[in-house]
Amino acid sequence: MPALLDAEGLEASYGSTTVLHGIAFAVETGGITTILGANGAGKTTTLRAVCGMVKTAGAVHFDGQSIQGKATEDIVRLGIAHVPEGRGTFMALTVEENLRLGAYTRRDAAGLASEFERVYGYFPVLSERRRQVAGTLSGGEQQMLAVARALMSGPRLLLLDEPSLGLAPLVTREIFRIVRTINREAGVSVLLVEQNASIALDLADHAYLIETGRVVLSGPAGDLRKDENIRRAYLGY
Repeated sequence: MPALLDAEGLEASYGSTTVLHGIAFAVETGGITTILGANGAGKTTTLRAVCGMVKTAGAVHFDGQSIQGKATEDIVRLGIAHVPEGRGTFMALTVEENLRLGAYTRRDAAGLASEFERVYGYFPVLSERRRQVAGTLSGGEQQMLAVARALMSGPRLLLLDEPSLGLAPLVTREIFRIVRTINREAGVSVLLVEQNASIALDLADHAYLIETGRVVLSGPAGDLRKDENIRRAYLGY
């Protein structure tokens, strides 16, 4: 499959501090790619670099078009949605109001109605709580809302930053099950940043390991799962 997203020589920095040192990675059309690494390795910065949220250098292409230097809102309009670490839920707004904010770039009223129906189909609990204030939801429900809000923009590529953070294992498995369903049924490609290497490698087709802002290992997710260094450092056996 061709690459929907690909980066070459990608650098990113905060002020004078360089965090990414010329990394390269790709997400296939319809595929799921995961980026693994310890805290501070540069995983979150990689997603921010794709979205134009940090100072970058190098090349980033989405569907064959350069998005290097584009404004974040323009990148969203091209079909990239970002679910940040910590969810970014608007706590004082209802579930439905949060979802409407996710659709702010859309102009098709008919499509918006069908998008609500589709998203509530993936997340029935959100349909039941559509008029509930988001701040009263459980952590797992807030994470579901964050993913659902991103889907409301009708993306072709979903960027997920640590979706399992702070969640019970049962809730984590359910969210990853839904992500897989979205990928298979809607054809939404996924770039996943995740510290839970085991569940990430189960979900992904391809994986990259980042250490101190550099890709040190990449390949099919099944191959990385078998790598002895990955097993010892990230899988715990």
